[in-house]
Amino acid sequence: MEKQLENFTEPEINTPDILPVLPLRDVVVFPYFLIPLSVGRPASIEAVNAALEGQRFIFLATQKNPEIEEPTIDQLYPIGTVAVIIKMLKMPDGTLRILVQGIHRAKIKSLNDGKPYYKAAIERVNDKVIEKDVRVEALMRTVLEQFEKAVKLGKTVPPEFLSLIATIEEPGKLSDFITNHLNLKIEEQIELLEETNPIKRLEKINNYLAKEIAVLELQQKITLEAKDEIDKSQREYFLRQQLKAILHELGESEDFEQELEEYREKLKKTPLNEEARKEAEKQIKRLARMHGDSAEASVVRTYLDWLFDLPWGKFTEDNLDILKAKKILDKEHYGLKEVKERILEYLAVRKIKKDMKGPILCFVGPPGVGKTSLGRSIANALNRKFIRMSIGGVKDEAEIRGHRRTYVGAMPGRIIQGIKQAGTMNPVFMLDEVDKIGADFRGDPSNALLEALDPEQNNSFRDHYLGVPFDLSGVMFITTANQLDTIQPAFLDRMEVIHIPGYTLEEKVEIAKRHLIPKQMKENGVPKGKIKITSGAIKKIVEGYTREAGVRNLERLINKLIRKIIFKMVENNEFDNPEIKYAVKAKDVKEFLGAEKILEDRRLKENRIGVATGLAWTPFGGDILFIETSVMRGNGRLILTGQLGDVMKESAQAALSYLRANEKKYGLEEFPFDKKDIHIHVPAGAIPKDGPSAGITLATSLLSALTEREVKASVAMTGEITLRGDVLAVGGLKEKILAAKRAGIVDIIAPKENRNEIEEIEPQYLEGLKIHYVKNVDEVFKLALVK
Repeated sequence: MEKQLENFTEPEINTPDILPVLPLRDVVVFPYFLIPLSVGRPASIEAVNAALEGQRFIFLATQKNPEIEEPTIDQLYPIGTVAVIIKMLKMPDGTLRILVQGIHRAKIKSLNDGKPYYKAAIERVNDKVIEKDVRVEALMRTVLEQFEKAVKLGKTVPPEFLSLIATIEEPGKLSDFITNHLNLKIEEQIELLEETNPIKRLEKINNYLAKEIAVLELQQKITLEAKDEIDKSQREYFLRQQLKAILHELGESEDFEQELEEYREKLKKTPLNEEARKEAEKQIKRLARMHGDSAEASVVRTYLDWLFDLPWGKFTEDNLDILKAKKILDKEHYGLKEVKERILEYLAVRKIKKDMKGPILCFVGPPGVGKTSLGRSIANALNRKFIRMSIGGVKDEAEIRGHRRTYVGAMPGRIIQGIKQAGTMNPVFMLDEVDKIGADFRGDPSNALLEALDPEQNNSFRDHYLGVPFDLSGVMFITTANQLDTIQPAFLDRMEVIHIPGYTLEEKVEIAKRHLIPKQMKENGVPKGKIKITSGAIKKIVEGYTREAGVRNLERLINKLIRKIIFKMVENNEFDNPEIKYAVKAKDVKEFLGAEKILEDRRLKENRIGVATGLAWTPFGGDILFIETSVMRGNGRLILTGQLGDVMKESAQAALSYLRANEKKYGLEEFPFDKKDIHIHVPAGAIPKDGPSAGITLATSLLSALTEREVKASVAMTGEITLRGDVLAVGGLKEKILAAKRAGIVDIIAPKENRNEIEEIEPQYLEGLKIHYVKNVDEVFKLALVK
């Protein structure tokens, strides 16, 4: 060890000016200090790996707040220590154990954003050069004597340490060696690390040693006095008395008793249920029997703090004014009639039945349609607190239900954490992306959510960490998903599904005018009335640059448009002139956003042989699908390309089988099927396509190619086909209709079995469309093929 220290203090060792940074919690590393560290945060692991790939140097900086996961430069103490990594060991749980040794002090000059790890520009901090005179020699000897005295009184240090420090002749080096073995607060250690005058550093250490010796002497005195008065049967009592005496001498005698009294007072005032009250009483009694500074006492304190911090019996008063709630919903969201009606119905029933259980709504729709923001609007309308929790990708059941207290670092699950954050027992609790919940060997989070969300059993939800029932029946749970297929059936069964399919062109224009443009103007610092974007310009952006189901990309494009205009006005010194205002019209959009990204598809304008237009549903909204068929010389093969799933392949085979079985009806008796290959292709081959809605489209494309009859370009269709030519019902009609409108299609062929479902769709979605309902594929051919 001594040899290593001598090597690291050699002046020729130069460390880089830019180093990976390892933020430390509750520990300060000094020069010459050899210490093991545990590294668990992803960014910290990346920093260690980067150091190991280089010269093994790393900068150790201490966090001001140990609970912060991603500290900024302001949340780190500016002074730290450049160290070298001597050893590294990877643990089974993915964390690292490293052995580092401090080299010299350094200051942070600048720090990156922590992606993928923290990297800092540092400035070396050297000790001031002092002349070693008699006074310095005397101070060094005093400090050594004080330290030896503390060791004799019971301070624990390695046996070889005293002989090692006795050989040190530099005051700065001696002060750093001894500091490493003092019990100091983080702030005191930082103060010593910042001090570059070795003499002042030794003087401070001398004062700390004097205080520590006084405490050790007092502890020894108390031990001797208490030993004469007690026997073995009073050992527990003695330990408490000894602790009280120590705390009394330090001026903290009443702290622990006061803490226990505060817990007892909280127990009286908090309206816990019977089981929770018994558990709290039991834990307070356990804490009273423990040493106040023991690790187990800290665990009990944390548990009691969680138990008493929960909002037992606290409720926010619901806004039951239906007209006021309707105004709030209309102001914050345009359209979404079904959702608004459901919330107002809930309020109406709540007005009559005060103790009704909270509903569980599930908003299903493509990204960007406002599912999450709608939850916040509902909370505003009800006058409730709003909590949002994203559970997409969560695989550990303990994330929802908490960890049992037997585990190190145990804590409650996200449900209880959210309730504590809300501060009431009846918030609006939004669970985002429930269709993306995972499951592995740690359990299925969906099963844990069943108990939390089920109105029949969530009045006694039991978190593993709390271990006592907590009433969630007053919580209004709202979940969101892009699709229902991946949600566990038992979980889905407990939710009331409300579909939010997307927006029409007119709705997008209104949403942009009412919400997106004012928001982006505010975020970009544009004064009211300075820039005006006309309805024509918004319509041009929607039609030519984005045809998504939602409005998220539309908002990005509006933001880009505003930025470009601001740049142009600032460049011409026009922005600060109140007289100059800017109006963006449809013809101006190209100047700022470039050429149109979405052009009219030629296949939607020309009647063509073998090309049929279908309507498809995707998790991101509806879409149109072109199916192409070609016939060529061959040996009777059916070739399918375009990344088709099993269902679509079967639909294609069924369509061909139906046509061959009815070849006389369609004039195909002379067609040489055994000498021709039929190739069916669905363009955009990189995208997987599947689902039971392309049967009639495939049949139409096939018959068109076999008979050389053109398919009407203005017609799009959806429906499944059977071997008898029947057309079966399909799902996702509303999303498909919106996709057809966006593409400019006029005629839609749909299964007759879907008629009731289509007639329930709001009239504005069907405006400008002609829906043809069919029962048999013959009706499809009459409507879709040119005579």
